[in-house]
Amino acid sequence: MKIGRQFNKLNKSEYIYYIDNNKKYTDFNTLGLYRSICENDKLNLVEKIEIRDYANRLFEKTFNFYQLKDPLTYFNLIVLGEELTVADERKIWDDIKTNQEKILSKKKIRHRNFGDYSKHNCGYEDCPYNGLMIKQGSEFTENFMHFDSDKNSYDAKNKSERIKKQRKNKTKIIRDELEDLNL
Repeated sequence: MKIGRQFNKLNKSEYIYYIDNNKKYTDFNTLGLYRSICENDKLNLVEKIEIRDYANRLFEKTFNFYQLKDPLTYFNLIVLGEELTVADERKIWDDIKTNQEKILSKKKIRHRNFGDYSKHNCGYEDCPYNGLMIKQGSEFTENFMHFDSDKNSYDAKNKSERIKKQRKNKTKIIRDELEDLNL
């Protein structure tokens, strides 16, 4: 069976019905469900929070994976109804970033081409590449996933060149020091 309706047009009882019977519907999409909770105009804030919590009981693992796949939706859902300061927001985003790194290492995933990070989104509405799947590290990449533990290849290259230069100049430095002592 198919739902045949958009999630953001449902009321609270319909949400709960479709969440309970999600296995019956072939077009049931958990990401669409979670995105629609924030977008739905028919629901008040209390109902949105209740539906989020109810859905999290069934789809907790999937919801936690959205930190990696769609961090903005995850953020919007966890701060639903909360008043945040700038420091609180920054702390939550730092926690999301830390959890992304944990998920990637736990699942032994080496690439970082997920969800929002795999699509071109430059911010211009008339860009022909908007929504286009892109290869990680290509010239069309607007946002990319990086962590504090990542190695900086430029620093390593600069360090090797500096050491190579010192090694080549070693005899010259010793000769100059000997000449200074002899004067």
